[in-house]
Amino acid sequence: MLQHMEIVRKIHYAAICLAILTAWGILWSPRWLAPVWGKEHHMQLTEQDKKNLHDIARQSIAAGLEKKPPAPFTDVSGVLREPRGAFVTLHLRGQLRGCIGLIEPVKPLATTIQEMALAAAFGDPRFPPLTIQEFRDIDIEISVLSPLRRIKNVDEIQVGVHGLYICQGSRRGLLLPQVATEYRWDRDTFLEHTCSKAGLSPLAWKDPETQIYVFSADIF
Repeated sequence: MLQHMEIVRKIHYAAICLAILTAWGILWSPRWLAPVWGKEHHMQLTEQDKKNLHDIARQSIAAGLEKKPPAPFTDVSGVLREPRGAFVTLHLRGQLRGCIGLIEPVKPLATTIQEMALAAAFGDPRFPPLTIQEFRDIDIEISVLSPLRRIKNVDEIQVGVHGLYICQGSRRGLLLPQVATEYRWDRDTFLEHTCSKAGLSPLAWKDPETQIYVFSADIF
């Protein structure tokens, strides 16, 4: 039982944004009733771009701890100004400490990372706000998402490459690509857990009324 609870707790980080719709107003919008289709591709992020995004996340959290607004961007390349969805995950000594994401590309990537870092540190409802003492040991993981792509055949799913977003009516659930890899799930198990995350039957992915979307992520 304890092991099961730990698995549930750990995989919950991939879809925590779905649990705070009204708190942050991030996902609950008409856009989410019909997710945007798009080509599955990664942004051409350089190592410097990735460093800049990590700096933005860390500096934003530091500003939040001091009750100050985040510093404005001064040296952001063109690609970081492109709209893209992303998650920011915080770990403290190997344990999850917060994770919030914006799936749809509605804001510039740099802005998304800035806002999601603050949300992960201070707005994840499962944790108290991050403290200055914890901040010193925090590890930041960023997942930059490709656009969602609706699929008609689950054979299109590549475990270890794709994340899943499943919706049926008002119920929806998401798991990032790395979750299936971490737990060594096969395709059907990944689908079942994503359905459960949406509050659906584990086998709801077989229902013709269920919409299944895939996406990939650049994780660093």
